[in-house]
Amino acid sequence: MRKLTTSLAAVATISALALTSCGRAEETPGAEVPAGFEEGSAIGVALPQKTSENWVLAEGLFNDGLTEAGYDPDVQFANGGVSEQQNQISSMITNGVEVLVVGAIDGAQLGTQLQQAKDAGITIIAYDRLLTNTENVDYYVAYDNFQVGELQGQALLDGMAERGEGPYNIELFAGSPDDANAQVFFDGAMSILQPEIDAGNLNVVSGQVEFNQAVTQGWEAGNAQTRMDTLLTGNYTSEELHGVLSPNDTLGRAILTSVKAAGKDLPVVTGQDSEVESVKSIMADEQYSTINKDTRALVDHAIEMVEGLAAGEELEITDPDSYDNGVKVVPAYLLEPQIVTKENAAEAYANDPTLSELTK
Repeated sequence: MRKLTTSLAAVATISALALTSCGRAEETPGAEVPAGFEEGSAIGVALPQKTSENWVLAEGLFNDGLTEAGYDPDVQFANGGVSEQQNQISSMITNGVEVLVVGAIDGAQLGTQLQQAKDAGITIIAYDRLLTNTENVDYYVAYDNFQVGELQGQALLDGMAERGEGPYNIELFAGSPDDANAQVFFDGAMSILQPEIDAGNLNVVSGQVEFNQAVTQGWEAGNAQTRMDTLLTGNYTSEELHGVLSPNDTLGRAILTSVKAAGKDLPVVTGQDSEVESVKSIMADEQYSTINKDTRALVDHAIEMVEGLAAGEELEITDPDSYDNGVKVVPAYLLEPQIVTKENAAEAYANDPTLSELTK
């Protein structure tokens, strides 16, 4: 079983058992079965900035899904940053929510608010991003983020191999350092790429191979494009760039914009989130891959957890051991991500009314 240490969101080991654990019910270690609560109760959902389509989609899904299930949703974005999210959570506590679903901007900066929530008897579910350095989190629901990174790393290798033999010149990008998932994605990818770097099959021309050298503050496209501009100017005046590890679609498109502006041949570029513009880019043979993490399925399961808590039921857990947040191991329910390239896009998005139209 792999072990994730996320006080600094670091990842240690992984095994096939952990990767295939989704769907395996386990008893929830150390979590109390709640007494339940009434229909119509308030449910707080604290979301981060609107930095990707999936977060925007989640807002509507939570509002509609919780209302349909008979609850009173309070769904808020914190586009103003961490302090705004702290204030929003405090307000939700004051307003008497029974459950807090938290997609954190910075999972390590909500300790005071989470203590207030726990003192008020509120159950706390970390949504998509782990809440770190606190004992006051009851559950975690997400896609398997280390596996996301593994899929991205393998897609980068596969895409470059389709275009010719190596060795290959690559560059590495990571997400925002205040997002606990960013290092997990990066470490998952590097578990695939590092052996190839060590063997001389991959060359990171810039030499920037560490997470803190590859980060993109705030997941902002402009920051990624600026860094890519600098990398191209400093390292690729005569060298060819074959591939770029991008942790999500927004950054992947920014990287491609930079390469186009430099007049270079497009490298293999990875992504994540299945954003509309990136799916279009994949079908146009520009971006190579993305990850399908259906937000509908993730929100649906978060709401299912709320319903279980309301009924006083013990929740299904697929990974009771891996998500150490620096203070406690948080019981998790993990959904399985899917790599998407042009080759399998039609199949991957067959049930998505928007994306399926783009793959015809």
